[in-house]
Amino acid sequence: MIIKPSSLGDVVHALPAVSAIRSRFPQAELHWLVNTEWAPILEDNPDLSGIIPFPRKQWTRGWRDLGKARAWAKEKFSELKPDWTIDFQGLLRSGLLARSSGAELKIGFQQAREGAPFFYTHKTRVENWYQTHAVDRYLQIPAALGCEIDRPKFKLPRGDSIELPDLTEKWILLHPFSRGKGKSLSFEEVAEFCRTCAPVSVAVVGAGVTWPSSSPFPENAIDLLGKSSLAQLIWLMRNAAWTVSVDSGPMHLAAGISDRVLSVHTWTDPLMVGPYPESAWIYREGQILQRQELAPGQFPENRKAKTEFSNRDSLLPDTEIARIAGFTVDQVLR
Repeated sequence: MIIKPSSLGDVVHALPAVSAIRSRFPQAELHWLVNTEWAPILEDNPDLSGIIPFPRKQWTRGWRDLGKARAWAKEKFSELKPDWTIDFQGLLRSGLLARSSGAELKIGFQQAREGAPFFYTHKTRVENWYQTHAVDRYLQIPAALGCEIDRPKFKLPRGDSIELPDLTEKWILLHPFSRGKGKSLSFEEVAEFCRTCAPVSVAVVGAGVTWPSSSPFPENAIDLLGKSSLAQLIWLMRNAAWTVSVDSGPMHLAAGISDRVLSVHTWTDPLMVGPYPESAWIYREGQILQRQELAPGQFPENRKAKTEFSNRDSLLPDTEIARIAGFTVDQVLR
């Protein structure tokens, strides 16, 4: 059984590790415990025997809901009876789930947090943990199990189609907002990006955000804010000529689908938390580079700047949005 409930980007990052395990153990039954909201990512995955939707949002009171969570786990795991449990999450809750599974082997990371390693029977140590991309970090567990680590495979579903108005033959998908502080574009920057891309069409997506009624939406863009499901977002990413996204879970989803991605970073290290494909693109501090061009420590994480970026009216300096848009249009029209 695989335990990786969240988040969106991290579930995507664990896909290659699970694919490697499937290749090494073709007859095994692999079931993945995942938060209900992220389960669509795993639909029709040929590496999985089943999906266990984890109703995390039903338990919002912390320790006071522990009894309910235990009862849920007992019922699920008594049916499944796993022999092995692999915890890619590495937190207290996932460690408790691993323990509750009843599996003989409970595998996780030595550097897992919140006391989770206490619940494991076998621990994998990752050298240079904080300098290793999550995809490569997760691949260390199948490597320890004797799996061959080939080119990472992100087996994502086709997604659900969504009806779109007339767009240019090649169009851009823009995901401009993030839950993380100091990462989201302003509405004015979104509008500027779209206008600069004209006449190329832009589809703007994002959850939990609505466009302000006081601001006209750019004529060459379509407003899909809060109007697409996760499965539809996957379809949009597959059909867009290019995806531009701030540092967020959907960015990692796009990078799992294609290298036609530009990820906009402010204070995070794009080598560590940016798009995984070597040929994907990143922006930070006025530079647009492919991931393969990045050197360790070139753009170190700067948490002190998080608040500064959060308090800005505009995320990026003047002219940078137009520059990012111009680069994207050039890529689309090649």
